[in-house]
Amino acid sequence: MTPSKQPEIPADGDSPNVARADLSTPAVGRLSLYYRELHRLLDAGQMSTNSRDLAAMVNVSAAVVRRDLSSIGSVGRRGVGYDVASLAHHIGVVLGSGVNWKAVMIGVGYLGNALLRYRGFERLGFSLAAAFDTDPSKINRVVGNTRILAMDQLDPVLRELKPELAILAVPSEEAMDVASRVVALGIQGILNFAPTTLRVSSSVAVINVDLASELQQLAFRIQNG
Repeated sequence: MTPSKQPEIPADGDSPNVARADLSTPAVGRLSLYYRELHRLLDAGQMSTNSRDLAAMVNVSAAVVRRDLSSIGSVGRRGVGYDVASLAHHIGVVLGSGVNWKAVMIGVGYLGNALLRYRGFERLGFSLAAAFDTDPSKINRVVGNTRILAMDQLDPVLRELKPELAILAVPSEEAMDVASRVVALGIQGILNFAPTTLRVSSSVAVINVDLASELQQLAFRIQNG
C-alpha cells in the first residue's frame, strides 16, 4: 500500500512569534539553514515553497522540515505550501534575527579580515560595531564597514557601545584572557574561532568553531564512508 502524502502543517493563525528556549541544538541549526535558503529564494523572486523543496536544499527529509516548522508554529497551508517571506520572518523572530544584535570582532588576522568583509551578518540582524587588534599597522584601518581599534581601547569602547556578542579570532594562548576580559565588560555570547575550549560563566553562551577539527572530522567521514 502506497503511503499517503503528508500535508504541509496548517497555519496557526495569529499565534505570536515567540522565541523557543526548548528547541534542541540540531533543530536550531536546521532552522538557521532554512532561514538562509529562504532568503536565497527571496533574492531569486520566488514567493512560495514547500517542505519537500526546502528539505532538498538543506539535505534533510521533508518530514523533518515539517516537524521543525510545526514546533515554532508553522505558517504553511495545505496544498499551497509556505509563503517564503512570511516563513523567513517567522523563523527570524524565533532565532532572534528580529533583534539588532551588536557584536565586536577581536583579532583581525586573515580569518578576522574575511569575517569583517562578510555582508551576510547584516541580513541576519548582526552589526559589527568595532574590531580590535594588537598590530599597530592595522589600527584605524576600515575593513568592510568596521574600524579596527587598538586593544587598549577595548574597555572604554565596550562600556560605551554595550555590545552583546564578541567574535574571537585570536591565537589559542590569548583566547582565555580575552574571553574573561570581554565577559567582565558585559558580553553575553562568544563565537570562538580559537582552537581552545573557553571556560567562562555558565550565564555566557559560547559557540566554538575549530576549523582544523572540522576538517579532521570531514577527512574521517571520507575515509570511512
